Amino acid sequence: MLNFLPRPSFRQLLLVAFLLVALLLAAVSLRGLFTLQGLLDRSQEGARQAVQLRAHVERLGEHRLTMERAARQYLVLGDRALRQTFERAADDAAAQVRALERADVPAGLGRRWRAQVNDIGRSLDGSGAAASPRDDQVSQDFRELDTLVDQMAEQVRRLAEARNDALQAELDQGRTAWGRQVAGAIGFALALALALAFGLARPLRRVEQAIVGLGENRLDERIDIQGPSDVRQIGRRLDALRQRLAEADADKARFLRHVSHELKTPLAALREGVALLNDGVTGPLSPNQQEVAHILADNTATLQRRIEDLLRFNAAAFAAQRVVRRPADLPALVQRLVDEQQLQWRARGLEVALQRQPADTAMVAEVDAELLGTALSNLLSNAIRYSPKGGAIVVTLAREGDGLAIEITDEGPGVPEAERGRIFEPFFRGQVQPVDPTGQGLAGTGIGLSIVAETVAAHGGRISCMPANTAIGLPHDAGPGARFRIELPHVFPD
Repeated sequence: MLNFLPRPSFRQLLLVAFLLVALLLAAVSLRGLFTLQGLLDRSQEGARQAVQLRAHVERLGEHRLTMERAARQYLVLGDRALRQTFERAADDAAAQVRALERADVPAGLGRRWRAQVNDIGRSLDGSGAAASPRDDQVSQDFRELDTLVDQMAEQVRRLAEARNDALQAELDQGRTAWGRQVAGAIGFALALALALAFGLARPLRRVEQAIVGLGENRLDERIDIQGPSDVRQIGRRLDALRQRLAEADADKARFLRHVSHELKTPLAALREGVALLNDGVTGPLSPNQQEVAHILADNTATLQRRIEDLLRFNAAAFAAQRVVRRPADLPALVQRLVDEQQLQWRARGLEVALQRQPADTAMVAEVDAELLGTALSNLLSNAIRYSPKGGAIVVTLAREGDGLAIEITDEGPGVPEAERGRIFEPFFRGQVQPVDPTGQGLAGTGIGLSIVAETVAAHGGRISCMPANTAIGLPHDAGPGARFRIELPHVFPD
């Protein structure tokens, strides 16, 4: 049944994560606030109780003085009113003692106070005794009361300190607990953020890989992205786009095949007819007719080359989609390509050098040697066509980690900066074109570099064009030239 539950979207997950973090931080903050408020209330209550206890002790001291004054006067004058004053002061003092006992003052001090007051009362009630001994006894008893008042005051002070220490300990404990809660909330928020990041990183990385695959024309790989509902929806749309691109690519290939095939038959008849005219099979031609026949022959030959280029580009694009990687000795592959074209570069007096970095290092890479060789052959052919007589061409192989960089640099006119972003488009021809020794133009069809780009992309790499004076192995004061750089990742096995 859970399989039928709708998957949450990225926005919903993000909202839930924010709400969880906000609720957790709010709970921790409110708990800390309530704890602090409780401690403040207890602190205020403790301060109030301490003031009350000190007030009880002060009033107890005042009542003791009243009792002593009344007792001494009673011993001298024997006035019953003075005795009543003593009794009232004793009762008031007893009330203060009971209040102190309720506030956790040791009960023993209260019992001693009451016993001492009773002794004073008996001394005052003593009959037949001499006044002087009774006065001395009463004085001794009141000194004992003074000691008890001091002891009660000390107990009150200790109680206040104990309450303050307990409050401070509770405050420290609450601060520590609140700190742990805050740290836990922060840790939970970080863990949630990391979980979201790692949970979303994989589908987003898969989206990126799918987009890169579409850009590299890998249209046979189905796109299926797991994750939140909106990310899955993106995956479905990318897969729909992949299918449409595959259909469009297939339609393009069929169109090129059909058009090329349909054009080749009438073109062959046209070329055969022009050849018959040039051979005089239909009779001799006037000079003007011969000129027209030559023009027709040249244009039919040009059209034939265009059709063959279309077929070659279509075949190359089809082959680039089926890369078969095998170990290949790259320096040997490049040297073979250079040797195959030595008639062309020797005829122009060129020097072709092969360099490897690091020097004398074996370079056996996992590539499709046939496809890569075709691409490098096109680049080398271009370099030969555009190089001036007596110029130099440098082919550099460089290891970059487990990847490979290939550079082909010439000393020709170079590629204008405005055209560097378009020279790899099919059928694009730049303004600068090579010339043959007679000064005639040798304009190409713009197919070669597009085939190179298709092959490099099929290997998961990229190709770029830069000025030659930034190339490896050439001085910075070299001529304008062109530098084509191919970067192929992960081609050297571990």
